[in-house]
Amino acid sequence: MITKYGYDVFFIILAVVVVGLLLSWHYVEWKPLRFALIAILFVFFLFTLNFFRDPERVTPQNDNYVISPADGTVVVVKEVFEDEFLKEPAVQISIFMSPLNVHVNRFPISGRVAYFKHIPGEYLVAYEEKSSLRNERTHIGVENARSKVFFKQIAGFVARRIVAPLVVGDSAVAGNRFGMIKFGSRVDLFVPSNVRVKVKVGDKTVAGETVVAVFS
Repeated sequence: MITKYGYDVFFIILAVVVVGLLLSWHYVEWKPLRFALIAILFVFFLFTLNFFRDPERVTPQNDNYVISPADGTVVVVKEVFEDEFLKEPAVQISIFMSPLNVHVNRFPISGRVAYFKHIPGEYLVAYEEKSSLRNERTHIGVENARSKVFFKQIAGFVARRIVAPLVVGDSAVAGNRFGMIKFGSRVDLFVPSNVRVKVKVGDKTVAGETVVAVFS
Protein backbone atom coordinates (compact mmCIF):
# COMPACT_ATOMS: atom_id res chain seq x y z
CA MET A 1 0.00 0.00 0.00
CA ILE A 2 1.36 3.42 -1.02
CA THR A 3 0.66 6.35 1.28
CA LYS A 4 -1.68 9.02 -0.05
CA TYR A 5 0.81 11.63 1.22
CA GLY A 6 3.30 10.48 -1.42
CA TYR A 7 1.11 10.03 -4.50
CA ASP A 8 2.53 13.13 -6.19
CA VAL A 9 6.18 12.11 -5.91
CA PHE A 10 5.59 8.37 -6.38
CA PHE A 11 3.70 8.63 -9.67
CA ILE A 12 6.14 11.21 -11.08
CA ILE A 13 9.02 8.85 -10.28
CA LEU A 14 7.06 5.91 -11.72
CA ALA A 15 6.57 7.82 -14.98
CA VAL A 16 10.28 8.74 -15.12
CA VAL A 17 11.28 5.11 -14.54
CA VAL A 18 8.92 3.81 -17.25
CA VAL A 19 10.16 6.37 -19.78
CA GLY A 20 13.76 5.58 -18.83
CA LEU A 21 13.20 1.86 -19.28
CA LEU A 22 11.62 2.36 -22.72
CA LEU A 23 14.41 4.67 -23.87
CA SER A 24 17.10 2.32 -22.56
CA TRP A 25 15.55 -0.71 -24.24
CA HIS A 26 14.95 0.89 -27.64
CA TYR A 27 17.81 3.37 -28.02
CA VAL A 28 20.84 2.05 -26.09
CA GLU A 29 22.50 -0.42 -28.43
CA TRP A 30 25.45 -1.49 -26.29
CA LYS A 31 23.93 -4.26 -24.16
CA PRO A 32 26.10 -3.88 -21.02
CA LEU A 33 25.12 -0.20 -20.76
CA ARG A 34 21.48 -0.95 -21.58
CA PHE A 35 21.14 -3.55 -18.83
CA ALA A 36 23.09 -1.41 -16.37
CA LEU A 37 20.67 1.49 -16.91
CA ILE A 38 17.68 -0.85 -16.56
CA ALA A 39 19.11 -2.25 -13.31
CA ILE A 40 19.72 1.25 -11.90
CA LEU A 41 16.17 2.34 -12.78
CA PHE A 42 14.72 -0.82 -11.25
CA VAL A 43 16.65 -0.33 -7.99
CA PHE A 44 15.59 3.32 -7.89
CA PHE A 45 11.95 2.30 -8.29
CA LEU A 46 12.23 -0.32 -5.53
CA PHE A 47 13.73 2.29 -3.19
CA THR A 48 10.85 4.67 -3.95
CA LEU A 49 8.28 1.91 -3.46
CA ASN A 50 9.90 0.99 -0.14
CA PHE A 51 10.00 4.59 1.05
CA PHE A 52 6.34 5.38 0.33
CA ARG A 53 4.94 2.12 1.69
CA ASP A 54 2.24 2.46 4.31
CA PRO A 55 1.56 -0.81 6.13
CA GLU A 56 -1.42 -1.30 8.40
CA ARG A 57 -0.72 -1.19 12.13
CA VAL A 58 -2.53 -2.54 15.20
CA THR A 59 -2.58 0.12 17.93
CA PRO A 60 -2.77 -0.97 21.61
CA GLN A 61 -6.05 0.22 23.10
CA ASN A 62 -5.36 1.95 26.39
CA ASP A 63 -6.07 5.62 27.15
CA ASN A 64 -2.94 5.81 29.31
CA TYR A 65 -0.58 4.79 26.52
CA VAL A 66 1.51 7.21 24.47
CA ILE A 67 2.11 5.54 21.10
CA SER A 68 5.17 6.13 18.94
CA PRO A 69 4.44 8.70 16.20
CA ALA A 70 7.24 7.36 13.98
CA ASP A 71 9.18 4.32 12.85
CA GLY A 72 12.87 4.56 13.63
CA THR A 73 15.53 4.56 16.33
CA VAL A 74 15.33 6.40 19.65
CA VAL A 75 18.26 8.84 19.73
CA VAL A 76 17.31 11.05 22.70
CA VAL A 77 15.54 10.47 26.01
CA LYS A 78 16.00 13.38 28.40
CA GLU A 79 14.24 15.70 30.82
CA VAL A 80 13.55 19.22 29.54
CA PHE A 81 11.25 22.16 30.18
CA GLU A 82 8.79 22.39 27.27
CA ASP A 83 7.71 26.04 27.12
CA GLU A 84 5.74 26.15 23.86
CA PHE A 85 2.68 23.93 24.41
CA LEU A 86 2.98 21.83 27.56
CA LYS A 87 4.58 24.71 29.48
CA GLU A 88 5.89 22.37 32.17
CA PRO A 89 8.75 19.93 32.88
CA ALA A 90 8.67 17.18 30.28
CA VAL A 91 10.51 14.21 28.85
CA GLN A 92 11.76 14.51 25.28
CA ILE A 93 11.82 11.31 23.22
CA SER A 94 13.43 11.79 19.81
CA ILE A 95 13.11 9.21 17.02
CA PHE A 96 15.42 9.25 14.00
CA MET A 97 13.87 7.98 10.76
CA SER A 98 16.33 6.69 8.16
CA PRO A 99 15.41 6.61 4.44
CA LEU A 100 14.67 2.88 4.88
CA ASN A 101 12.01 3.40 7.57
CA VAL A 102 8.29 3.87 6.95
CA HIS A 103 7.84 7.65 6.98
CA VAL A 104 4.11 7.95 7.65
CA ASN A 105 3.52 9.59 11.04
CA ARG A 106 0.72 8.69 13.47
CA PHE A 107 -0.96 10.39 16.42
CA PRO A 108 0.52 9.38 19.81
CA ILE A 109 -2.72 9.95 21.78
CA SER A 110 -6.39 10.55 21.06
CA GLY A 111 -7.98 13.97 21.50
CA ARG A 112 -8.01 17.14 19.45
CA VAL A 113 -5.31 19.13 17.71
CA ALA A 114 -4.93 22.13 20.02
CA TYR A 115 -1.76 23.63 18.51
CA PHE A 116 -0.19 23.69 15.05
CA LYS A 117 2.71 25.70 13.67
CA HIS A 118 4.98 25.38 10.63
CA ILE A 119 8.51 26.79 10.93
CA PRO A 120 10.80 27.22 7.89
CA GLY A 121 14.44 26.38 8.53
CA GLU A 122 17.60 24.58 7.54
CA TYR A 123 18.22 20.96 6.51
CA LEU A 124 20.86 19.69 8.92
CA VAL A 125 21.30 15.96 9.43
CA ALA A 126 18.24 14.99 11.48
CA TYR A 127 20.28 12.76 13.79
CA GLU A 128 21.92 15.85 15.30
CA GLU A 129 20.32 17.41 18.37
CA LYS A 130 20.51 20.97 16.95
CA SER A 131 18.25 19.95 14.05
CA SER A 132 15.38 20.15 16.56
CA LEU A 133 15.88 23.91 16.78
CA ARG A 134 17.22 24.87 13.34
CA ASN A 135 15.61 22.61 10.70
CA GLU A 136 12.30 23.10 8.92
CA ARG A 137 9.61 21.57 11.12
CA THR A 138 6.00 21.47 12.21
CA HIS A 139 4.96 21.73 15.86
CA ILE A 140 1.79 19.88 16.87
CA GLY A 141 0.01 19.73 20.22
CA VAL A 142 -2.75 17.22 20.99
CA GLU A 143 -4.83 17.25 24.15
CA ASN A 144 -7.77 15.44 25.71
CA ALA A 145 -9.60 15.67 29.02
CA ARG A 146 -6.83 13.82 30.87
CA SER A 147 -3.54 14.64 29.20
CA LYS A 148 -1.66 16.33 26.38
CA VAL A 149 1.48 15.79 24.32
CA PHE A 150 3.58 17.90 21.98
CA PHE A 151 5.58 16.68 18.99
CA LYS A 152 7.66 18.01 16.11
CA GLN A 153 8.10 16.72 12.57
CA ILE A 154 11.65 17.72 11.63
CA ALA A 155 12.98 17.69 8.07
CA GLY A 156 16.42 16.12 7.65
CA PHE A 157 19.38 16.54 5.31
CA VAL A 158 17.65 14.62 2.51
CA ALA A 159 14.04 15.42 3.42
CA ARG A 160 12.72 18.51 1.68
CA ARG A 161 9.04 18.39 2.45
CA ILE A 162 6.91 17.86 5.52
CA VAL A 163 3.30 16.82 5.00
CA ALA A 164 0.87 17.57 7.84
CA PRO A 165 -2.59 18.61 6.57
CA LEU A 166 -3.85 19.57 10.03
CA VAL A 167 -5.64 22.55 11.53
CA VAL A 168 -6.42 23.38 15.13
CA GLY A 169 -9.63 21.65 16.14
CA ASP A 170 -9.07 18.49 14.09
CA SER A 171 -9.86 15.20 15.80
CA ALA A 172 -6.91 12.96 16.69
CA VAL A 173 -7.10 9.21 17.23
CA ALA A 174 -4.08 7.37 18.67
CA GLY A 175 -2.41 5.35 15.93
CA ASN A 176 -4.17 7.10 13.05
CA ARG A 177 -2.10 8.64 10.25
CA PHE A 178 -1.71 12.42 10.16
CA GLY A 179 1.14 13.05 7.72
CA MET A 180 4.71 12.17 6.76
CA ILE A 181 8.21 13.54 6.23
CA LYS A 182 9.79 12.71 2.89
CA PHE A 183 13.25 11.11 2.63
CA GLY A 184 14.88 10.95 6.05
CA SER A 185 13.86 12.86 9.13
CA ARG A 186 13.20 12.98 12.87
CA VAL A 187 10.27 13.29 15.26
CA ASP A 188 10.63 14.84 18.73
CA LEU A 189 7.91 13.87 21.20
CA PHE A 190 7.42 15.73 24.49
CA VAL A 191 5.35 14.18 27.29
CA PRO A 192 4.71 15.46 30.83
CA SER A 193 7.41 14.49 33.30
CA ASN A 194 5.04 12.32 35.39
CA VAL A 195 4.85 9.62 32.69
CA ARG A 196 6.65 6.28 32.79
CA VAL A 197 8.95 6.19 29.79
CA LYS A 198 9.07 2.73 28.19
CA VAL A 199 11.93 3.21 25.70
CA LYS A 200 15.63 4.04 25.89
CA VAL A 201 18.25 5.33 23.48
CA GLY A 202 18.93 2.74 20.79
CA ASP A 203 15.48 1.15 20.88
CA LYS A 204 13.55 0.64 17.63
CA THR A 205 10.00 1.99 17.41
CA VAL A 206 7.05 1.22 15.17
CA ALA A 207 4.59 4.06 14.51
CA GLY A 208 1.11 3.27 15.74
CA GLU A 209 2.23 0.22 17.74
CA THR A 210 5.16 0.83 20.10
CA VAL A 211 4.19 2.16 23.53
CA VAL A 212 6.84 4.79 24.32
CA ALA A 213 5.33 6.08 27.59
CA VAL A 214 2.47 5.49 30.01
CA PHE A 215 0.57 8.19 31.89
CA SER A 216 0.31 7.65 35.63
